[in-house]
Amino acid sequence: MNKTWVVSSISFAICFLFLCTATNVVATEIRLLSGSAIIPVMVELIPEFEQSSGYKVTSDLNGTIGGMTDRVLKGEAADVAIVSGAQIDKLQKADKVVAGSRVDLARVGVGVFARKGAAKPDITSVEAFKRTMLAAKSIGWNDPAAGAPVGIYMVGLVERLGIANEMKPKITTFKQRSERFEAVARGDVEIGFNQISEILAAPGVDLVGSLPAEIQSDTLFAAGIVMSGTEKEGGKALIRFLTSPAARGVWTAKGFEMP
Repeated sequence: MNKTWVVSSISFAICFLFLCTATNVVATEIRLLSGSAIIPVMVELIPEFEQSSGYKVTSDLNGTIGGMTDRVLKGEAADVAIVSGAQIDKLQKADKVVAGSRVDLARVGVGVFARKGAAKPDITSVEAFKRTMLAAKSIGWNDPAAGAPVGIYMVGLVERLGIANEMKPKITTFKQRSERFEAVARGDVEIGFNQISEILAAPGVDLVGSLPAEIQSDTLFAAGIVMSGTEKEGGKALIRFLTSPAARGVWTAKGFEMP
């Protein structure tokens, strides 16, 4: 047998196997949709999951969970959606998420933040919180019209507290998501409101604390397998990883509470 022919055949076989392997890597890509509040957790957990599982995760987390829910409702292809528990239930009823696939992950509350190094206002009780709000020169949150859950909640909260009229001229609603922290870090806005997990990860600001328990609003994040996805088994593996004992420690360290 011709030695050159043998070497060429072996080389061809190796190339063929390499191409097959590359094809399989593409086939095991998992697409994840969620909101920005879970970014600090996913930055740590997704690389660990990819390394241990062999799957590749492509994620879009740059938005609100309301916006992501709407995208899934409109038929956008994804394998896993992580939104609120109520939104997962809504997607299941619309046959956009596999029935029975909901898994509760973690919850996070609304926090108050100020410029790094600035004096921290008193928010230790509802009455103290009201006094702080009335004394503040300016406050800000993400635009409720864009589906920002904290912004929507805060608009209703100041109304329930009976201070909506006094607060109206002080409120800045941020159109760009990154601006909420940058404006407070610059001192343009005195007090900001956002989910605690994002505050802890933001540069230039300090977490003052969470809203008083009596007026707190927790968001329970839940995962579901999207009907339109092609990697349902991969999606299930990702969700199992996100609820593993090791993952629970990361969720907690980033400002979340376990359900």
